[in-house]
Amino acid sequence: MKPIIPEDERSEEPLDTERIIYHPDMIKANDWVLNEYEAPFREICIFVPCAKRKPYHESPSHKKFDRIIFGIVKPEDVHIVTFGTCGIAPRELDTQYPFMNYTFMMGKCNVTKIKRDFIKIESERIAAYLEKTRANYRHRIAYCIGDFRTAMEKALEMVDIQVDIIPKESTIQRMIQPDKAFIYNSLSSKEYLQDFSDAITTALKLPAREVGLREDLSVDDTDWYVL
Repeated sequence: MKPIIPEDERSEEPLDTERIIYHPDMIKANDWVLNEYEAPFREICIFVPCAKRKPYHESPSHKKFDRIIFGIVKPEDVHIVTFGTCGIAPRELDTQYPFMNYTFMMGKCNVTKIKRDFIKIESERIAAYLEKTRANYRHRIAYCIGDFRTAMEKALEMVDIQVDIIPKESTIQRMIQPDKAFIYNSLSSKEYLQDFSDAITTALKLPAREVGLREDLSVDDTDWYVL
């Protein structure tokens, strides 16, 4: 696959600081996705948050998500799109620079201005992607909490396109742990994953399935926590 940004055109700015959302190569890569990338036509598009480990699809969290997704949907019927600190990164591009190379996790940022700018920038990117792919998908699901969820919600105020945002608010309220660093708990939790599974089966009019976890939760791989 041709690189989005050739090596000789890449910025020398680091990809490991809280200014990642302003990084020229991250901006350039997202502009490419929104203006030049051709998305596939699929039955369903599922938006999932980015992860610390790269590429995303090899991270423990995304492997859990994939077990849910591909246990219900055929690969040829679903398009997975990662969003968050990375901006918008369709699954087939997650080994590309700079999506593969940055290390800063927006979920750990406590700078108010940067968090505010992130939500504004990310919501605009999501809205642009939804508009760009209006005719590409019959169903859309976004699995997110915290600032990523806020960005998705604000994006939906900009476009008249339906996206089912999960986990359910009632589940989130049950899962809140106010005395912990990560108050919303992990999206790899069984309760959240059950909402995820239910949203997919409901969208596709399939029988519900009971979710079970086969391994311990990964708490160091996530990028959707809010401190």
